This record gives sequence, structure tokens and C-alpha cells, in this order.
Amino acid sequence: MKALCWEGINDVRVQDVPDPKVLDDKDVVLKVGLSTACGSDLHLLTGHIPFMQAGDVIGHEFMGEVVEVGPGVTRHKVGDRVVVASFIGCGECYYCKHDLWSLCDNTNTNPGITQALWGADPGGIFGYSHAMGGFRGSHAEYVRVPFADHTAIPIPEGVDDLSALFASDSVPTGWMGADLGGVQPGDTVAVWGCGAVGQMAARAAQLLGAERVLVIDRFDYRLRQAERTFGVETLNYQRVDVGAALREATGGRGPDVCIEAVGCEAHSDGPQYVYDQVKSKLKLETDRPIAVREAIHNCRKGGSVFVLGVFSGFVDKFPLGAVLNKGLTVRGAQQHGQRYIPMLLDRIAKGELSTGHLATHVMPLAEAPRGYQLFKDKEDDCVRSVFQP
Repeated sequence: MKALCWEGINDVRVQDVPDPKVLDDKDVVLKVGLSTACGSDLHLLTGHIPFMQAGDVIGHEFMGEVVEVGPGVTRHKVGDRVVVASFIGCGECYYCKHDLWSLCDNTNTNPGITQALWGADPGGIFGYSHAMGGFRGSHAEYVRVPFADHTAIPIPEGVDDLSALFASDSVPTGWMGADLGGVQPGDTVAVWGCGAVGQMAARAAQLLGAERVLVIDRFDYRLRQAERTFGVETLNYQRVDVGAALREATGGRGPDVCIEAVGCEAHSDGPQYVYDQVKSKLKLETDRPIAVREAIHNCRKGGSVFVLGVFSGFVDKFPLGAVLNKGLTVRGAQQHGQRYIPMLLDRIAKGELSTGHLATHVMPLAEAPRGYQLFKDKEDDCVRSVFQP
């Protein structure tokens, strides 16, 4: 079959790879209907996420049709249309039973790597390095889905493939930021990053009752899309003083909840950007936490900061003094998809959540390298590239 393979830094190619097979009685094989590039994939392309090997199939956000079922699968049958959570959950361990699915104890097949790096191993994820299990990714014609009774979720009638696609990762990730960030009715929420995840976090904040939602980015086409689709307020940090704008919007206090949806390669026009670039090139830090610093600095006293962006290791100049002296709650997580996806599919079916607008560039899998180039370089107003095998 054809699949998009990582061959090195900024080098992805569509190649022939072996067809997947059922390896465990809880597996299904899925014929991929749609998959999409994700902002966290760009960290693979630039080499920020280690433990990649040439030939690895990338991609983790997808939906499709079940074509083969292991004998231990009870919730799916051949022909079912499903969306797949990007993190694989066994459904039986302590973490899965407590709805902390991305922390599953049993799905990362290479736990020693992350135990040494982070002190514990999270769950396995499709197409995201051997540190996260080494599973083949979704930019392929077919994918093996382990623990399918928990990892694959049926798509309701009335939800089209394109809308369901983003319920795999972008929508639950954004929703988690607003939910676990503690958004309450009447709150003012600020979101750093206006890609798919940032837009979904903003919409989630609205649906959880936020009175005002402000989204921060530097790309006008993304800000316009969010404003047009969800009616949020937008701030281009290259044109306005974000801190002053947030204080003005909140009577001088700052937002109640700040959600960071940028990640380890954050950009800035200030001197901190140069500082972080130099530190990372010298291997004195692995990630650039610019948006995290800004969220902590601008959050109101006693407020909440939630980190959604992907970070791989260590950062410098973390404002711990601000966290302590402002009495902030700071949380972060990879998405607990199985906790949210069924509810989110129902909201999509009811028209409460719009997701299809994110797919600005839909193309055959054969053109996936071009799709990643468009996505990475923000060419042609690309928000998300979507691939059809």
C-alpha cells in the first residue's frame, strides 16, 4: 500500500509499505477515508521530536471504514464508519478507567525512552516517533488500530466524513484545554494560537459559557477564519500590544483562563525569540516556551493556564515566580480523546460545532508532501491539508 513516510528532517515521501494485519485479537484494520496534517507533525519534520526512524509512517488524525476485525473486538464490525482517537487506550488500566486516556499504561511499546525523559511513559500514539510507541501513522491507505473497542469511535449518521475527521484530535484537544482549564460561565478566555486546535479551544470556551473569547496569532487569514466562523475577538500580536489589549478587555485584571495552543516552536517579534533560538541551537534547551510565558504573564491573579501545545523536553526562563506569586493554576496534557469524542460528535451532529471549514486544502495522498509544504510554510492561506488515500 501507499503511505507518507518520514525520511529525515524536512523530508517526507509517499512510498510503498507492507499492508497492516491484525496482530492482536483486539485490533481492527481500517481503510482510511481521510487524514489530516497536524501542527504537532511539524515538530517531526523539523527534528524537534527525536526517536524518528527513516521509513516511519506519520499522521495521527483520521477516520475511515473498518475492513477487518480481530476476534476479541465486540463494538465494531466490518463496514462500520469510525473516527480514531490519536492516543491509543487499553480501557483497562488505572488511567483509562479514570478518563486519562493519553496516559494509558499499556499502549506505549517503548516505555523506557519516556520514563528516562519525563519520569513516566504516556500512552502510545499513531505516527509520532518510537518514543511514543512506534505505531504506524494514518497517512496511508490502511491502518492497524489496536484496542479498537476503545480507540475507534462510531460516527453518527448525519456527520459527514470531513466534519468527523477533526474529532480525531483537533476538537477534543481544544475542548480539553477549555474544560480542564476550568472555563466557567462569564469568564474571559484568551487563546494563544489560531490554528485548528486554537480555534476549537476558543469554540469550546464559548460553549462552556465564556462571555468573551480572544484569540492571538500573527496570521490574518487564520484570525479572519476564526472571527467569521465563531465570532471570537482576535488580536494580531504583530500589530497590537497583546498585554495591553487583554488588560483593557478585562478591567485591568487579565483573562480568567489562558490557553496555550502553539507548542515548542513558538514565534515572537521580541528579543525572547532570538534568545530561545540561540539556546535551542546550542542544545541548552529543547523547546521555545514563548506563548506559555506570555499566557502566565497575562493571566489574572488566581487564574488558570492550560498548555495544549506539544513540548518535548526542557525550557529556559520559565516564570515560576509569576505562577507562585499570582496564585495561578497551570495544567497541561495530551488529549484524552475517548473522554470527549462521543460527546463532540453529538455536538457536531447538532450543529453546535463547525469543523469542516478547517480543511482548506483537500488533496490525494499522493500529493501529501506538497500538502505538508503548504501547511508548514502557511502558503495559500492553508489552515489544514487533508489527504484522501
